[in-house]
Order: sequence, then C-alpha cells, then structure tokens
Amino acid sequence: MGILDITNSYAGWLTLWLEPLGEDRWLRPGETFRIRSDYDGEERDFVVDFWVDDEDRAAGIANVTVSIERGNPDAEVTDDNGGLVECGHQRPPEIDQKWAKAREKWERRATP
Repeated sequence: MGILDITNSYAGWLTLWLEPLGEDRWLRPGETFRIRSDYDGEERDFVVDFWVDDEDRAAGIANVTVSIERGNPDAEVTDDNGGLVECGHQRPPEIDQKWAKAREKWERRATP
C-alpha cells in the first residue's frame, strides 16, 4: 500500500487535486491529509506537482496535484484523525459559486 502525507505549510488554502479523477480537497494552514493507494508494487505510486497561478496566489490559494500512477485511482484520503475526506472537502463557497458560473457559461456555449 502506498501512503503519502500532504501538509499545508502555506499561510492560505492549499488545494489538493487528486488525479486522474480530478477531485479537489482543501486544506487549511497546518492541516495534513493522508493519501493511501492500493498499489503494492515496486514502481512509484504517486507523482506530486506543486503549482500556483497568479489568480490563485492573489486569492491566497496554492495547489498541489497528486497523480495516482498505479492501482485504483480512487485512493483513500483521510485527515489527521483518520476521518475520510471526500471530494470538495472544505471548498470555500465563493469557489463553488465561481465554478458554477463557469460551468453555466460553458454549457451555454456548448448547446447548439
């Protein structure tokens, strides 16, 4: 079993993106989430990529993408207490609103 801990040492939000499923989980400063994959082989299970864009940085958000390279892509994510952390965990309401508007705009363009 592969295990990877992600800790937010940033002063703002850290968005954990889990790929290839495109799931997001949001960590407050000082929080740690643990990712567990079911892969038990010799090759690497995870690839980690830390990234920031200008808009996110201005909003106090940093990003880390963890790509599941082997095994079931539906990895288990837990908090410091072992509680399950689902997609969208702690996502700020303003982000939900922003994404909903973007989705509506895209759907209007995609509809003939």
